[in-house]
Amino acid sequence: MSKELRQKYLRTNKTTFCLGCGYEIFINCFLRANEELGIEFQKTIFVSGIGCAAWIPSPYFRAETLHTTHGRPLAFATGIRLVRPKNRIVVISGDGDLVTIGGNHLIHSARRNLPMSVFCMNNSIYAMTGGQAGATTPKGAITSTDMEGNKESPFDLIKLVLASGANFASRYPVAFPRQMVEGIKKNLMAGEKKFAFTEIVSVCPTQFGEKNNFKSPGQMLKKQKESGIISGEFDNLEEYLKL
Repeated sequence: MSKELRQKYLRTNKTTFCLGCGYEIFINCFLRANEELGIEFQKTIFVSGIGCAAWIPSPYFRAETLHTTHGRPLAFATGIRLVRPKNRIVVISGDGDLVTIGGNHLIHSARRNLPMSVFCMNNSIYAMTGGQAGATTPKGAITSTDMEGNKESPFDLIKLVLASGANFASRYPVAFPRQMVEGIKKNLMAGEKKFAFTEIVSVCPTQFGEKNNFKSPGQMLKKQKESGIISGEFDNLEEYLKL
């Protein structure tokens, strides 16, 4: 993404995310999607909670933002939705914030189906607070609270929100940026009329990668490409599995 386009949407062209963090990829894809849709940031209200991902809209976006308490962005977004029906509501926060701590708000937000776009940045761990295991940490993964490997199975976030009543849910790894731009656009359009949830499968080289034998951010992205399935391949899954 060009420096000029980032300057249009961001308060600063530099962020404080760790080297190799997948959130920078998301930022570029999100801004590209907004530019292609012609969305006015001035009419968008962004809501986030606590964690690395919560810093994406606040303080970086040139827009109205609400940086809320841990696990509560969807509760605040619900209130804003009810009193500001003409504004676009976009929630951007992490898996620890939206799911592990805020899981109850997530399922009831999906049930209510109020119009808003939700992007859950899933890096499989509590990154900002020390690398603890959370509700999306893979079974067997090493964390600061499970040095012998996580004993619990993670939530499948797509199944969770669909079972809770949402009728729009999607998932995009940061290793597939072109597909992610299109997915973000679909979410933003759907979020005008209903609860639209998108899981962004990100990478955390600092807290997750180093503990789980990933030598570099590039290796983590390569792993995503090797294990990810794009929609065309999924439609012909039997042929894909033969490769």
